[in-house]
Amino acid sequence: MTASDDGTPAGQGRTSLSAQAREALRQRIVDRRYPMGARLVEREVAQELEMSRVPVREALRALVGEGLLELLPHSGVRVRSLERDDVRHLYEVWEPLAVQASRLAARAVADAAPARPPGLDTLRDCLEQAERAAGDAEGTQEVAAHTAFHEEVVALAGNPLLSRTMEQLSWQLQLVFGLRAEPAHMRAQHTDMYERIAAGDAESAAASTLLHVRDSRTVAFKSLFGEEI
Repeated sequence: MTASDDGTPAGQGRTSLSAQAREALRQRIVDRRYPMGARLVEREVAQELEMSRVPVREALRALVGEGLLELLPHSGVRVRSLERDDVRHLYEVWEPLAVQASRLAARAVADAAPARPPGLDTLRDCLEQAERAAGDAEGTQEVAAHTAFHEEVVALAGNPLLSRTMEQLSWQLQLVFGLRAEPAHMRAQHTDMYERIAAGDAESAAASTLLHVRDSRTVAFKSLFGEEI
């Protein structure tokens, strides 16, 4: 097996290191160890992650493509600062996808009846995790549970194209979720969504999800910008 310029085995090995670096950087951005606007220096990040610079460079480029980082005018990258239009655009795309995901998930439950799809138990677990994490001082565990709930709805929907599309939004959504409060009534909305999906009621599940996403958008704008939309 040949090696890359940094001594890492070519092919799968370097791809794996790049993926590891990308995951570590994503998590640091989402949990705000790297705050919005922070400049990331490739050499310093590589030292922190105890990796060579090549997979770190690839990870930084990938995160620019995902919208978590942005290129600086002359060189380097920084954590993207979310502006009003960024959040508005994100919710404009997420809303119809989230609504359709719940509709399809409920249809999948109805089609499987009288059997119970295993994804329903996973959804219930996410609700319980969110309740346990509600007292998390930093909020990172609750953000993870909140995101996992929506991801499991998408998984239950059983549409690979929807899954791939939502995956592109996932980390940007986590970033927004981590920067805004999570009122108790929004956790209650998750429970309502779950119950309607579990009942196999597609249109009721879609309506419940629409309410939740629009409430989430209102809370996000209040938390981030001190204003309603």
